[in-house]
Amino acid sequence: MSIRSLTILLAGISLWGPAGAASPQIEEGRAVYNFRCYFCHGYSGNGQTLAATYLAPKPTNFQQADPATLTAERVVAVLQAGKPGTAMKPFAGIISDREMRAVAEFVVDEFVRRKAENTRYHTVENGWPDHERYKDAFPFAKGEIPLSRPWENLSERESEGKRLYLASCVSCHDRGAPTDDDIAWDSRPLSYPRNNFSLAAPAPKIDAMTSASPYALHDIPPKVAGMKPQERRGEKLFQLNCAFCHGADGSGQNWIGKFMEPHPRNLRDPAFMRTATRSTLAHAIREGLPNTSMPAWKSVLKESDIQAIISYINRAMHPVAEEPAKR
Repeated sequence: MSIRSLTILLAGISLWGPAGAASPQIEEGRAVYNFRCYFCHGYSGNGQTLAATYLAPKPTNFQQADPATLTAERVVAVLQAGKPGTAMKPFAGIISDREMRAVAEFVVDEFVRRKAENTRYHTVENGWPDHERYKDAFPFAKGEIPLSRPWENLSERESEGKRLYLASCVSCHDRGAPTDDDIAWDSRPLSYPRNNFSLAAPAPKIDAMTSASPYALHDIPPKVAGMKPQERRGEKLFQLNCAFCHGADGSGQNWIGKFMEPHPRNLRDPAFMRTATRSTLAHAIREGLPNTSMPAWKSVLKESDIQAIISYINRAMHPVAEEPAKR
């Protein structure tokens, strides 16, 4: 879907929040941000996302930025050139100069100056009938109750709210709290957006609220018997570092992967993998890919880590060609 199409789509959706009085430029920037930026920076611009837990350094928290220093001009400059040493890639060639300016004006107006919350996703039009049925989970999404609070220190209702949050909310809201919360995370997302969702039962049962999604199938790691130690190490590294975008099965057909443009590589696709070698994959992992969301991992992964990931891809997803013999 193009940004222009998405803008038109969002214009017809009833959303909560301060969108009504904003200028057309701000609304265009909101559409670009909600399509391309939210999964790292968060819908509220605070960088408290599941993706952020994988990244070092963390994405910018726009809500804490100083309006005197973080100007629209500075945001545009980062969008154009990226931010070396971080996962922030250049968007030149991906979005237009006009869209860069629009998203910069939106970020500065919405988050830096007004500390506002952007749009809220949970509307009937977006497939969320009776969102109040999740109300016991709201304190965890808002950070009023930290997820690290021991179960024995929660009331019966709070315990039910935490279970509901972990089953239905955690993939998007992550820890929810505006400050760091000392809790370990499973890398596999637990909930997915509603594709033509219809409520399966009137009672607020967790299994009815987390209906099956085509994306869920791609967040199940492949079961491979008899892997060598290097392949097992590569499996762990891939699932911790790569699966968020490429999917646990390497297909790139998971939720986040389908959101990105261009989509992450499908490491199971014979047409692409026939052209890939250990050298080309290692270079892509090490240096990143221009004009995509693929960051350079050379400051995060050692060369032995990269080779282990490639060995795992070769074993679990698709054979990877060795280098052509030198003549």
